[in-house]
This record gives sequence, structure tokens and C-alpha cells, in this order.
Amino acid sequence: MAVGEILAWLLFAALLVPAGFVGWVIGHYSGGHAGTRTVTVTASAPATTTAAAPATTTAAATTTAAAPTTTAAASTGGNAAAGKSVFVSNGCGACHTLSQAGTSGKVGPDLNTAPAADAKKDGNMALAAFVKQSIVDPNAYIAAGFQKGIMPGTFGTSLSSTQLADLVAFVVAARK
Repeated sequence: MAVGEILAWLLFAALLVPAGFVGWVIGHYSGGHAGTRTVTVTASAPATTTAAAPATTTAAATTTAAAPTTTAAASTGGNAAAGKSVFVSNGCGACHTLSQAGTSGKVGPDLNTAPAADAKKDGNMALAAFVKQSIVDPNAYIAAGFQKGIMPGTFGTSLSSTQLADLVAFVVAARK
């Protein structure tokens, strides 16, 4: 064996062994967690149907005032059906339980019950406003039993205003 070949093998070993060890460490490091869990979220586009526009009629004004009604879409300006797609495509169900979305995540609060109760605890906020604040600024109110900093604080910038309104409408409507 020539001296050059021996040096090449020594250089090869000197570079490969540390790289292999570092790769092994990275692959086995769990960040202090009990283990890792892979969650796969599949999103499908909502079915679209075309319906004829409803006929409109105009009636004379009367002096009787009807009680105002509020729907999730009216209070948030969003589309709850489109909000389900936003919920699924952003992986919300990996952490949150929500029956209407068919999810059972346990990392974050149960969205079937927690938003209404927590909105009351947080200064009796309107439900839609509380849900929106919880998405945009998740550390503004931390539900009992959960830690600060777990939910990403990026949804306020990564979602468009329409997606945010749709998501809020879905979460508010889904708990009914």
C-alpha cells in the first residue's frame, strides 16, 4: 500500500466517523420528550355544488322589531364550511379534539367545550373574538392544564384574513 493511499483512508475515516456519530445522535435525540409521534393529516377540498339563487321579495317596513339573530358566519364574516378545510389543512386536529372535524388531539384544549368556558373566564369575551384571539395570539389566554408556548404563534401571519375568518366561523359553529 502506498503512503498516499494510507493517508486517503485515514482522511476518509477521520471525516466519516464523526459525521456518522453526529447523524446517529441527531436521529436518536428526542428533545427531552418521552418519544416522538408522527401525525399524518389528510385534507380534501370541500364538495362544491351550484344552487339556484333564492328568490328575493321586498316587503314594506313594519314597526315590529324582530329579535336579532347571530350566526357564526355573521359574527365572524367567515364561511364555516371553508373553515373546516382550513382546520384540516393546517393540522389543527393533530392537537385539538373537535367532533365536527373528526379529530381527537389531546395536546391542546378540546374545542368542543373549552372555547365557550374559557371565553367567559377571560373577561366574558364574545366567543368568536376569543377564538380569533386564541389563534392569532395563542399565549394571550392559557387554558387550565396547558402550558404557554405550545401552540405556534404564526397562524396570525400564515393564514389570510379570509382563512382566519373561515376558521373562526368553523370552530364557533362546530361546537353547536
